[in-house]
Amino acid sequence: MPNYSEIDQPSVLSYIFYPREDHSPCPGYAFDASVPVDDDVSIVCRFYKGNDGWPWIIYFHGNGEVVSDYDEIAPFYFKYKLNLAVADYRGYGASTGTPSLEFIAHDAPILFTAIRDELARRNLRSDVWVMGRSLGSISGLELAANRPQNIRGLIIESGFPSVSRLITHLNIPAQGIDLAKHYRECIAMIQTISLPVLIIHGEYDNLVPLEEAETLYANIGSAEKELLIISSATHNDIMFVGLRQYMEAIRKFIEKTS
Repeated sequence: MPNYSEIDQPSVLSYIFYPREDHSPCPGYAFDASVPVDDDVSIVCRFYKGNDGWPWIIYFHGNGEVVSDYDEIAPFYFKYKLNLAVADYRGYGASTGTPSLEFIAHDAPILFTAIRDELARRNLRSDVWVMGRSLGSISGLELAANRPQNIRGLIIESGFPSVSRLITHLNIPAQGIDLAKHYRECIAMIQTISLPVLIIHGEYDNLVPLEEAETLYANIGSAEKELLIISSATHNDIMFVGLRQYMEAIRKFIEKTS
């Protein structure tokens, strides 16, 4: 298992996390749930339900986003008959606490279990897919490696196998951190993943270079895996530059792994 405690230095975290306290009122087609993840720390998840019978994607967003941002994005998923449950991070939106990489890894299985329990409580579909965008790929890969029995498939968008190479790529100050060791730990973990995987990445992503997606694809242990490169897309416009291609790939992946 990757050890994030060494990387969680203030100089690194200030570059990685951009928490916002924005939290909009719930749209009529959604509901919120607050999940306790630690003493006096709760994380808010928003469930966007288009139809009781549609599949659910448990979604972990990027480092500058909050669940409220998906009030406008979820309807695109509805057009492809997909429900979306989006989890925040500590210190984001209406969630409490302070974010760190170690907490992301710690909180992901708690959030995953709580979301599935909430779906069961409401008599909604229990078969779920996990999706991680950018920073959210940490949560997605952790779950795929350690909780695969309850996941139908994994989707990684604009993600990376290890934050260590991004620290180098973005010239983030990281004194005294053995980045090579952390990279090896992450690669060893993703090699154990056997779930079906769809990886989506923008051709011209300068924040998380395409090489990261290619490395993830080459090393992930899944026998059933696909890499979709969205032509001309960058990190933050990928969904809308290739909207139809992006959404059709997700829909087909879920149909194939249902």
